[in-house]
Amino acid sequence: MPGKNLTTSAVVICPHGGQAQLMTANTQMTADGSAILLETDVHPVVGCPFSVGSKYSPCVRISWSAGSQRVSINGTPPLVASSIGQCFNAEGAVQGVATIVNTQQRTSAQ
Repeated sequence: MPGKNLTTSAVVICPHGGQAQLMTANTQMTADGSAILLETDVHPVVGCPFSVGSKYSPCVRISWSAGSQRVSINGTPPLVASSIGQCFNAEGAVQGVATIVNTQQRTSAQ
């Protein structure tokens, strides 16, 4: 799907409010001065307060799918605003979908 490129300056949170630490293996392409994120990037999450009953079970990472279908950076799709980030706890259980709070507004990919 088309959408604005996600960059290291974007704000992404888990469903419980923990914030993703956005970094990327991409060192070549930028948008609005920040590196564009790749579909293969995995982002740690900090500050997630989620618990299941009395067991603390925070989101610890976000893995991505549904990057750009027509553009690639060294063969890897860049992330766009419509990409899907699944949030996982330390045991590997999916705990919901990440929310993209904001991203840059200058470049798009399809």
